[in-house]
Amino acid sequence: MDPRISVIIPCYRCADTIGRALSSVSQQTRSVNEVILVEDCSDDGGATLAELHTLQDLHKALAIQILALEKNVGPGAARNAGWALATGDYLAFLDADDSWHPAKIEIQTNWMQAHPDAVLCSGLSVHLLSGDRPQALTRTPIARRVSGFNLLLRNCFPTRTVMLRRDIAFRFDPVKRSAEDYLLWLTIVLSGMPAYAMDLPLAYSYKAEYGAGGLTANLWKMEKGVMDTYRRICRDGYVSSLTSYALIAFSFLKFVRRWLRSTLSRVTRT
Repeated sequence: MDPRISVIIPCYRCADTIGRALSSVSQQTRSVNEVILVEDCSDDGGATLAELHTLQDLHKALAIQILALEKNVGPGAARNAGWALATGDYLAFLDADDSWHPAKIEIQTNWMQAHPDAVLCSGLSVHLLSGDRPQALTRTPIARRVSGFNLLLRNCFPTRTVMLRRDIAFRFDPVKRSAEDYLLWLTIVLSGMPAYAMDLPLAYSYKAEYGAGGLTANLWKMEKGVMDTYRRICRDGYVSSLTSYALIAFSFLKFVRRWLRSTLSRVTRT
């Protein structure tokens, strides 16, 4: 039986970018069964919600559902709300300011069907400038199983590239607002569930990796989210206290390096 695919997109103040994201879904070489747009109570005077309804009329073939939340809950809880409505065998996540390669869903669905043990698969994410076009994928992807050790050192599952089975028990932490995706991926892998990373670019971002402009405040917010993630997996018994302290120290060193690179880049531009 051909599996059903549900797409979940949290939407917050994204009237200017959600059209590009949905266009990349509509251009997939393998169609999806439903798209759930979770409007996370945007404080933009209704501009985002109005744009979602406009796009729902424009992309009728996508079977778009709009879920308008009554209060802002953050991306993790918004994805959970969409997850609760989803009917697909597999879920694919996309943020409203990102996009997909046209073959993403076909590649991942075929691979997941051929590997029924897999709970999650991801791909590479590439930063594009506005107006750039995705390159053709000319080879079959190679997927490697990601170990807990490797994932603890680096989050190699960009959320915009992830496809996973809907029926797993774990969810995004509904309170956490930074690195909430990393916490879920670690929980899945450290609990022993097979997760794989493909070596092909399947999704695209259009802003700096660590927040708009890579500013220090955004870098530090991300870093605090990662350190909190390490504390939580220690609390849940996946790693020891000593390991969590070592991971926090290692992560802080990476933060310092990113901060220095970001600072030097801004100085060079000026």
